[in-house]
Amino acid sequence: MRILLVEDDPDLGPAIARALRAEHCAVDLFDSGIDAGHAGDTEIYDAAVLDLGLPDGDGMTLLKAWRDAGRALPVLILTARDGWSDKVAGFKAGADDYLTKPFRVEELVMRLRALVRRAAGHAQPRLTCGPLSFDSQTGQFELDGLPLKLTAFEWRVLSALMLRKEAVIPRLELLERVYEGDADVDSNSLEVIVGRLRKKIGPELIETVRGLGYRLTGGDAG
Repeated sequence: MRILLVEDDPDLGPAIARALRAEHCAVDLFDSGIDAGHAGDTEIYDAAVLDLGLPDGDGMTLLKAWRDAGRALPVLILTARDGWSDKVAGFKAGADDYLTKPFRVEELVMRLRALVRRAAGHAQPRLTCGPLSFDSQTGQFELDGLPLKLTAFEWRVLSALMLRKEAVIPRLELLERVYEGDADVDSNSLEVIVGRLRKKIGPELIETVRGLGYRLTGGDAG
């Protein structure tokens, strides 16, 4: 997952980013609505975590702007406002979920995984593709029933392919889901990651569609 994190608290924002990266997520952290709005309009993200109290305006305004522009990005509101009216206003503005401070990072991760899974059209948390299975609640991949050890980059690529199995994902889109916005990306880094994945799960599961991108194939319903 690549997450757009909008949080102006100088301690909480970096702490959340570290926790999400520990769960293999790529995270772009912004402390202002203007910068976050630009990133949300121009970059590819799997989900956004949006604080409502920002130094340059209300996060609700940013959320409404995204929805008015047709941006379907799943958004989880993260705020100290715990009143029912605030929650209703958030959902009316287009939020997909709502988490009040203080919170457990584990719950935030689980909610984000559920949002991303549902946005990809999957109701069930466990997905399969041939001998490969993915528990979207825990983030664990298995091959032939045995846990699969992956690097963070490998996990990001494989989870993106699994969530849209049998569909071709453009190379550029995969790159944007793997790396954070300020990363210095080598031109053939994606091919290296895919090559390592093929050695771990078998070359037949990841198909190269020339001129387009990659597809995870050979799966059953799930």
